[in-house]
Amino acid sequence: MKKLLLLFFISLLSNSLFATVKVASLFSDGMVLQRNTRNAVWGWATPGALVTITWQNKTYTATTDNMGSWMLYLDATPAGGPYTLTITEKNQIQINDILVGEVWICSGQSNMEWRMNMLNHKYDADIASSANPNIRHIKIKNTTSIVPLKEVTTSGWKSASPDNTPEFSAVAYFFARELYTKLKVPIGLISSNWGGTVAQAWTSIEGLEGFANYQTEYTNWKTQISGNAMEMEKQYAAYQAELASKDKGSKKWMLPSLTTTDWKTMSMPNNWEHTELDTIDGIVWLRKEIILSKADISKGAILHLGAIDDEDITYVNGIQVGATEGYNNERNYLIKDKLLKPGKNVIAIRVLDTYGGGGLWGEAKKLVLETGGKQISLAGDWQYKVSEEYKNLPHNPRVDMNSPNHPALLFNGMIAPLIPYGIKGVIWYQGESNADKAYEYRKLFPFMITDWRNRWKLGEFPFLFVQLANFMKVSSEPSESDWAELREAQVKTLSLPVTGMACIIDIGEAEDIHPKNKLDVGKRLAFNARKIAYGEDMVHSGPLYFSQNIEGDKIRITFTNIGTGLIAKGNELKGFAIAGEDRKFVWAQARIDGNQIIVWSDKVAKPVAVRYAWANNPEGCNLYNVEEFPASPFRTDEWKGITADR
Repeated sequence: MKKLLLLFFISLLSNSLFATVKVASLFSDGMVLQRNTRNAVWGWATPGALVTITWQNKTYTATTDNMGSWMLYLDATPAGGPYTLTITEKNQIQINDILVGEVWICSGQSNMEWRMNMLNHKYDADIASSANPNIRHIKIKNTTSIVPLKEVTTSGWKSASPDNTPEFSAVAYFFARELYTKLKVPIGLISSNWGGTVAQAWTSIEGLEGFANYQTEYTNWKTQISGNAMEMEKQYAAYQAELASKDKGSKKWMLPSLTTTDWKTMSMPNNWEHTELDTIDGIVWLRKEIILSKADISKGAILHLGAIDDEDITYVNGIQVGATEGYNNERNYLIKDKLLKPGKNVIAIRVLDTYGGGGLWGEAKKLVLETGGKQISLAGDWQYKVSEEYKNLPHNPRVDMNSPNHPALLFNGMIAPLIPYGIKGVIWYQGESNADKAYEYRKLFPFMITDWRNRWKLGEFPFLFVQLANFMKVSSEPSESDWAELREAQVKTLSLPVTGMACIIDIGEAEDIHPKNKLDVGKRLAFNARKIAYGEDMVHSGPLYFSQNIEGDKIRITFTNIGTGLIAKGNELKGFAIAGEDRKFVWAQARIDGNQIIVWSDKVAKPVAVRYAWANNPEGCNLYNVEEFPASPFRTDEWKGITADR
């Protein structure tokens, strides 16, 4: 561990001692600075050097410390631009096309990371019409660290356009587009997110004080990663050998001569959980035959497969051409000369899926063989055969080593390097990965928000988050739900000042944890921003449970955030359950009575509690306010939940 820390500090010194002035990667052409606030600018130079910045016809200076770091603050500037900022020491750096407006951190897990080009074609028109130089986006590279970093790799600032917008976070883009229509000032989006991650990884180790389990895990993790790297590689080699021995197709299912009459067919690209493989995690082989002419193979070839969930080993005519770990990585494999031939060619892919959807799930236009100077589509029917289920496979030792899901690792690698960049606030979409410990999230999530606010030192900046969508199979009877308990934890977080929540219980998808309707998610976050961050007098969210009153064999429910009134979308209210002292819930009838709801069931003579939309995927929930924001799921009881002891 000492060696790792020493190398880290040496790397910082090497960036400064022997270099002319440098500036953090956030500060680059096309950036957006926060309006009406003092904006920090920082970088590195020789220790003791005098760094000069020119901004808005004013000169600022800073002297580097003994580590070569410098930082200064620019005076507050109203919205506008484009402007230029000049940094001078022995050399000079000029940053051009700077706008001043509203800057938002866009963070969380995969639903925030989900790009515009990962949506369905329904949104092609949104991309085509997206040109707006006043909406800008910068992506922070996925990075973990055991210590807080000072610098991070970025995509660079990009303006919204048909060429750039496909790589933007979809939620962030729709949020910005909605805000821009109202504010008419530049919007900057700092996209720092990572799929499948937990909130404790996004919290500093100091912010996790009070969580003894995570403090211990962090300490153990530091010890583990300082161990012998060669030992880890030996373990990984043994894992690969065992995996191959478990894989029925490892020696022959890639061969062109293989007889495949017993293989089935599915269309690709596709999330195979939308097919008869909906319950399968493990190894599945995919094969496709294509016919090529001599002209087709006259030039170099590249196999483009888009994204694959989770890992692949890919073969062409029985020869491996590539292998990739990571479901969010696009596959582009160079095919060596003479590997393709006139006539039949076979592409075979061994897909290892460890959780959730599997298969080739990117865009159809990205599933192509580029050869002979043209692109040959590979979309359509592929043969497939299941080799082995995941439960029977060995554990990958690199999963733990490469996992971002350890306390503080993502805060250190992807949030710390952003501080103290001037921001207006944060939009956050996360929680799926913490659902199994939903009660803990009641404390953890507010701790994380408070931690970020304390470190930015900008006061209680707006923190707006998305409540979990409906997902998974519909339950025929009222039941317990860890996702419902996580949604409850998110509602409780609204007790923190200057927070807002976008309820999306009506736009999820039973078979996909990544609902494609990111438009309404972004818009609902923007409505929260307009109210909470910008003070607009408007209804910004749906009804929230406030209290219950038992009236004989019925229960009367009172809400906040009712807007101009309650409505049921449809003929009658659905999604309500009621229970007596036996705590057994049954489906209930409900009706609107002014600004309240009355709930009852002929099966419960003496009711004591009501639940609404209390399920992983509640069906038919149709309580809204007149402004058409859905009511958030709730329960009136405080009975011990299924995640209470986790």
